[in-house]
Amino acid sequence: MALAVCLLFDRRSDRLLRRLWDRLEDLGVPTLKSHTHGQHVPHLSLAVLREWDHDKVMKAVQPSLRDNAVDLYFDALGSFRRGRVWLVPAVGVEVLQLQRDVVSAVLETGADLHRHYEPGRWVPHCTLAPRVPLVALPVLAAAVYDVLPLEVTADRAALVDSGTGQVWLL
Repeated sequence: MALAVCLLFDRRSDRLLRRLWDRLEDLGVPTLKSHTHGQHVPHLSLAVLREWDHDKVMKAVQPSLRDNAVDLYFDALGSFRRGRVWLVPAVGVEVLQLQRDVVSAVLETGADLHRHYEPGRWVPHCTLAPRVPLVALPVLAAAVYDVLPLEVTADRAALVDSGTGQVWLL
């Protein structure tokens, strides 16, 4: 599995995103709510690692991620190959720099960074549904565009084990 360095959302924003997951699930579109272990949290990943030393990574990223509340504006949908559908955040220079700082810190620990998280390749996103069949895209899009735009705040950071859902707040 993988370890992600993530921004997590404040209570209001987390509730809004979970309500969107619920709405999609009610329409028959599987979301992160029901994916794998069912312990996923709404998040924005800054780095995803394939191999790592947990303690080294935690220590390395903490200085970059202290007191960094970030306001995000979601007003569009995106999709990656194999059906991963996500909210597109408008991000400023500060988020791009934060991501670069986090990547630099994890690479200094010897961690193996997933290639999609290299600066210049990273596409900021907040996953809604990991495996959406093409026939479900119109249903998903209609439901999401009914609630967009969303203004949210990421007010904390964490390491998240994608295999178990375990979260270590930073």
